[in-house]
Amino acid sequence: MQPRILALKSANPPYEIGQEDAAKRAVNLFAGRKDIERLMPIFVNTGIERRYSCVPIDWYLEPHGWTDRTKLFVDNAVTLLEKVATALLTEANLSKNDIDAIVVASTTGVATPSLDALVVERMQLRRDVQRLPIFGLGCAGGVVGLTRAAQMAKANPGSRVLFLVVELCALTFRKDDLSKSNVVAAALFGDGAAGAILSTKGEGPALIAHGEHTWPQSLDIMGWEVKEDGFKAVFSQSIPSLVANEYEPVLYAFLQKNDLKLSDIDRFACHPGGAKVLDALEIAFKMEPGGLKESRDVLRDCGNMSAATAMFVLERMNWRAKDRRTLLTALGPGFSAVFAVLQG
Repeated sequence: MQPRILALKSANPPYEIGQEDAAKRAVNLFAGRKDIERLMPIFVNTGIERRYSCVPIDWYLEPHGWTDRTKLFVDNAVTLLEKVATALLTEANLSKNDIDAIVVASTTGVATPSLDALVVERMQLRRDVQRLPIFGLGCAGGVVGLTRAAQMAKANPGSRVLFLVVELCALTFRKDDLSKSNVVAAALFGDGAAGAILSTKGEGPALIAHGEHTWPQSLDIMGWEVKEDGFKAVFSQSIPSLVANEYEPVLYAFLQKNDLKLSDIDRFACHPGGAKVLDALEIAFKMEPGGLKESRDVLRDCGNMSAATAMFVLERMNWRAKDRRTLLTALGPGFSAVFAVLQG
């Protein structure tokens, strides 16, 4: 009675932003930094060619506060989630009345009633559907949300759980913030949504193991600071080195706890937090440089979409393949590493 993924889909908003265009505008926006020319290689070194946004690029040239950011977040998030959910139901050959529970993960905006309630109302899901909103997990939210949905499916055999994740990272951009973290965010972040339907009834890869590790004294490594005009991105320069030095023992402890070895894993679906993080992960997985192809491809084509990104990576793989084990992993605020193993 293992929970299985019956369907998996993703979606991007309509506005495409080329990285070259973003870099040209960033030079002007961050002209107040004396070292901006020295930082501009960030836009090239990310490995990103394009990203998607729920607003046109000129929106970023104007000042914005909580009121308009929040309205844009709610309106666009619900629209994207409805698009993903509709595609999932079609792929799984289910109706909206077949959904027993809904889990929604997001960290780039706030909404009360929460996004899951808004989706229930928009799509007219059943009135007795169970709801679980998840906030604050950042880039780890996609993997954690998937495992929470799987746990709900396992606790209620035969039920169908709709998992959705949406991140509108670009809406958090603050044009007057000249910090290095904001420059990095401007070079990395894009918008996207994804989701899955899970159940113990049906065909699809089973989620056979999951786990999390939160490092001590690491709360300042990644997250948001709440400012008058919105969220301020917090990134530590130590993330790649932490992954290089401390991720591997955590990975092996997770595998050992679940009676697995690294050699038991056939594929790795990793959240691409950035090019340097992927380099460090490839070393931890004993892979050749560039081995995390799907992760690098998603980063190139969509940027870092926070929690949604790992789901995009999984979708790029033949995720329904039989006799294949896939390790789904991400890093997020806490500072935490999260894992899930899928068995085809």
